[in-house]
Amino acid sequence: MNNDCSVGSTFLTDSLELELKTEWCNPPCFSCAFDNRGGKTFSGESYLASGALKRLLLNLDPLPTNFEEDTVEIFGIEWVTETALVNSSRELFHLFRQQIHNLETLLQVNCDFGKISTLHCKANNIRQQCIIFLHYIKVFIFRCLKIQDAESHIPVHPYEALEAQLPSVLVDELHGLLLYIGHLSELSSINPGAFVNQNQNKLFPPSWHLLHLYLDIHWLVLEILHVLGQKLKQAVYGHQFINLAGDNLTNVSLFEEHCENLLYDLIGLSLYRYDKIRPSEALMSDHCSCSCMKELWVLLIHILDHRRKWSLSESFWNWLNKILKTLFETSSERRPSMPVIKSRDPLGFSWWIITHVASFYQFDRHGVPDKMRQMESNWNFVEELLKRSISVQDGALEEQLRMYLHCCLTLCEFWEPNITVVNILWEYYSKNLNSSFTVSWLPLKGLVNIKSPLSMLEMVKSCWCDKQDHELSKSYSSYTIFLCILTKIVKKATKNSGPHPWKQVKGRIYSKFHQKRMEELTEVGLQNFFSLFLLLTAVAEAEDVASHVLNLLNFLKPAFITSQRALIWKGQMAFLLMYAQKNLDIGVLAEKFSYEFQEKAKEFLVSKKEEMVQRHTLWTLLSIYIDGVQEVFETSYCLYPSHEKLLNDGFSMLLPACRESELRAVLSFLQAVLARIRSVHEQLCQELQKENVDLVVQSSLLAKERHLAAIASALWRHFFSFLKSQRMAEIMPLSQLADAAADFTLLAVDMPGTAPSDLQPQPAISIMQLFGWDDIIWPQVVARYLSHLLQNSTLCEALSQSGYVSFQLSTIRSWIRCVLQMYVKNLYGPDDLFIDTNPEQAVEKDYLEQLAELTRLIFKLSEVKNIFSKAQVECLPIPEDPKKALVQFLEAVGITYRNLQTLSDKSAMVTKSLEYLGEVLKYIKPYLGKRICSAGLQLTYGMMGVLVKSWAQIFATSKAQKLLFRIIDCLLLPHTVLQQEKELPTAMLTAIQKSLPLFLQGMSIVCCQSQNANAYLNQLLGNVIEQYIGRFVPASPHVASLGQHPVLLAMRNSSIVPWISSLKKCIIQVIRKSYFECKGPAPPPRLASILAFVLQFFKETNIDISEVELLLPGILKCLVLISEPQVKRLATENLQYMVKACQVGSEGEPATQLTSVFRQFIQDYGIRYYYQVYSILETVAILNRQVVIPLISTLTQSLKDSELKWGLGKNIEQSTVNENVKNGKTRDHPDITFLCQGRVSLFFSYTITWLPLALC
Repeated sequence: MNNDCSVGSTFLTDSLELELKTEWCNPPCFSCAFDNRGGKTFSGESYLASGALKRLLLNLDPLPTNFEEDTVEIFGIEWVTETALVNSSRELFHLFRQQIHNLETLLQVNCDFGKISTLHCKANNIRQQCIIFLHYIKVFIFRCLKIQDAESHIPVHPYEALEAQLPSVLVDELHGLLLYIGHLSELSSINPGAFVNQNQNKLFPPSWHLLHLYLDIHWLVLEILHVLGQKLKQAVYGHQFINLAGDNLTNVSLFEEHCENLLYDLIGLSLYRYDKIRPSEALMSDHCSCSCMKELWVLLIHILDHRRKWSLSESFWNWLNKILKTLFETSSERRPSMPVIKSRDPLGFSWWIITHVASFYQFDRHGVPDKMRQMESNWNFVEELLKRSISVQDGALEEQLRMYLHCCLTLCEFWEPNITVVNILWEYYSKNLNSSFTVSWLPLKGLVNIKSPLSMLEMVKSCWCDKQDHELSKSYSSYTIFLCILTKIVKKATKNSGPHPWKQVKGRIYSKFHQKRMEELTEVGLQNFFSLFLLLTAVAEAEDVASHVLNLLNFLKPAFITSQRALIWKGQMAFLLMYAQKNLDIGVLAEKFSYEFQEKAKEFLVSKKEEMVQRHTLWTLLSIYIDGVQEVFETSYCLYPSHEKLLNDGFSMLLPACRESELRAVLSFLQAVLARIRSVHEQLCQELQKENVDLVVQSSLLAKERHLAAIASALWRHFFSFLKSQRMAEIMPLSQLADAAADFTLLAVDMPGTAPSDLQPQPAISIMQLFGWDDIIWPQVVARYLSHLLQNSTLCEALSQSGYVSFQLSTIRSWIRCVLQMYVKNLYGPDDLFIDTNPEQAVEKDYLEQLAELTRLIFKLSEVKNIFSKAQVECLPIPEDPKKALVQFLEAVGITYRNLQTLSDKSAMVTKSLEYLGEVLKYIKPYLGKRICSAGLQLTYGMMGVLVKSWAQIFATSKAQKLLFRIIDCLLLPHTVLQQEKELPTAMLTAIQKSLPLFLQGMSIVCCQSQNANAYLNQLLGNVIEQYIGRFVPASPHVASLGQHPVLLAMRNSSIVPWISSLKKCIIQVIRKSYFECKGPAPPPRLASILAFVLQFFKETNIDISEVELLLPGILKCLVLISEPQVKRLATENLQYMVKACQVGSEGEPATQLTSVFRQFIQDYGIRYYYQVYSILETVAILNRQVVIPLISTLTQSLKDSELKWGLGKNIEQSTVNENVKNGKTRDHPDITFLCQGRVSLFFSYTITWLPLALC
């Protein structure tokens, strides 16, 4: 088929089509085998899109480019174009019926993929031949048929005689053809589906071709009869048939009979589809099986309405109405000529088919949808349907009624407004206003789901939306759909005819409400009442309707008002919202409603918190008011003095009575109102700043600003005083407290004059001191509050220019406090302040995110940027970890101070640094209580260690030393540490162990850098080392575990700087004093571990002879006095390491200091512990003989003293030693034997024998 030709000629006139000079264009036909992705409704070959209908109605040549040749091939036979129909009409119609039979025969062949191609080609060929023949009849009548003068008595040619009989023959033959093919509804079940081959071409079975051929025949018969009537201008009588009434058949009667039958067939097919769907899904289900059926409906609409203009026929709607009325008739009432059509739901089907068919009126003669096209209405019949719908015996089913009204609403969109429809429906719903109109198995978005004034208003708004939901009958009640119909009709009627239709509707509605009727209303009825009048307020005179509603509410019984007060408040608030959205003055409604709110707030204040039912009832009402007022402020185009009436003393009474959950709601309301006020103020400022503002406009804007200031003053008066007084109360929701305080601060910047006098003259600064810089406020509040403010560049600029120098310093101090107190849950609660868990889990996620955001904003402050710039340190680009960021900042401050040159700059920096810290010890005090928080202790000790080390030079100044002393006393030397009998908590010991190296390094630097020689500093350092050097040594002396000792780490992690020697000296002095000089019968605890520590200490540091001189006596003392094997072994290792180290340090020369130590050692212990002394010296002599040789004289004197002390008498032990010496050693040393006489000789002999051997 040549689609291009048919599509190209869609909008062409007859003359233009002739200019195409196309040899052959396929005649139009029904076809649903087209691509509809381009939005096309009908095929390009259709009677609409091809322009065939237009040519028919304009009485133009049906096919101007076809049948132009002398002969035409029909049914495979060549015929003379201009005479074939006259000469062979009977034969042609016989061949035509034979072709139909052939096509019907193909239905009997089994259709599968193997045969579909052949069957499709055969069926399509038969169909095209039949269509060509019918189109040929139209063209022949239009071009070739001549009108004969019946009264003429002049002899005529036989052809002319046959030609004169042709119209009657055609009427007979067409009637016979229709009888042959029968009704569409009688066609056996067909499969309209298509097969798709490898080339993506659609191949249709014979049944599809037969159905569409029947559609072509039914329509083309109507076309032929219409063209015949237009040609002859008179009735044509048939000769072979008469109608059932006994009258002769004419072309007009055949046309009307066929139209009626065709409509019956279409309705019957639609009815078959309707019986398979639910009422709630009716409008979503198409009544046409394919686009060809839809096209046939459109063709019938156009041709019947066209013929009605010339009084040739009734309108399409009349035809359809007559047929639909038969559905309601009993079998005895039907005319015998009528086909029998039965429906299980004639009423629903009538609504359904009329609604769908009404939509076809939007298609013009070319099949193109035209939304602006005037649609012919059918209100008279619809009014009858409405009356039937609401007067069904035993009441209408809600599900069906929804579908009926949904159809009616759709018709209201298509047709002109009809007030009668509203009146009919209102008569029904006014009597059933207390019904809920629900369907048990369907959800409902309508009245029963109303939870707030806004939802009530949104439901009403949905009624006047131009775009309706396709599933309206599923989700909305029939009453809500009635409201949609009411809205649609009133809006259309008012637009077309002014206020008169509205006055009619208003009179009908108002007349149904009086005192008795209002007293009869139930809760559901009251909901329906409010919905109705809200809708009327939206579409008509708002003030008149609202005033009438207030008067009607006065008719309600007091008991009913008490029980349904929440619903009444919702309704009243919905009217307020409606006024606000329409930009109307809310003064009258606001004054009455706000007074009721104030009274309920007073009841709420005096109610006891134990009276849960009463409080819940009151809070329900109060929350309705609060939420509604918030919506009023947010939706109002501008804020007027009447808005201030909504913010009365009721809030001052309400706030103190609220619990936490209730406070959240009120503070959320406050934030919304504050944001709206600031937004409106910003708009006013922009308008005032425009150039060339008219004086009248400027005066109006200034008046609006005064109104806004009055509203802002009401907020300060009723809300801020409460926030100020309760900023530390436990019941306050912290996040919303911070948000509200931040909003008030921004309001103070925008409108400072509205703030109360106690905050003047700088209200923004005053609020920041209350909520941002006060150390007694929760850190969660401070972090969130400051984050809000620092994001506001306008505020930061204003504060920077206000002359308040401490803005950034105070903000940094608050940030430091927030970081240090990140694990504190409650500043004022009992000891259970913490949840002792992992550090990542110990902080609330929201607070951690807020703290990270505050840290990011702090690092953008110019003060912080200057610190990093002067320190020449690159700060974190996006600091995500507040703790790491604080460490970096503290280190940068220390570096900045070290880089300063002048004394004045350094003094100023010290002052500023102390302002950064503030009362830092108060910040960390909660962690040092009875309850232990390991994460908090780790944070505290870690940060303070970093502070002491990085700020060591700052702490060396007299201004900062006091803080250092307090930090050391508080963290490292508290009373619990000094009490040796008490064990420190494990978490605290762990925190101290990790941070102690930083403390020790920092304190050492302070000791070296202190401006004043301060013995107390050195004493503190010694005390710290003394307290913790023994606490962190292991119970058993393992070198591996000693490697992580904090004191060793302090030495190991330090570069070679002058203060290292002082720290080292202090450590040695502490060890000597605490472990080697202790007096008493028992050795000090963990002596072996201390000896191992000393050995490791010397191995990791450069040992000095002076240090050996301090520790060696204690080591020797351990060797002499302690018999524990571990102690002896470790003491010996220490002795050997010291002697070797001194030998290396003195470059091989004897160390006189070392000799003096051993000389004193001999003098102290040589007499009593002679054996241990000689063993030790033997070890020393092996390591370094030069140390021992000078000691011979001391040893000699020691022996003499021993002889004198002991007196005469034989010492068996010494004699044994002497004998051993003589037997084993005198051979090599004969010069000594002469001394071996008596006790003195015995000792001296031993000495002289031992020393040379040892020195060798």
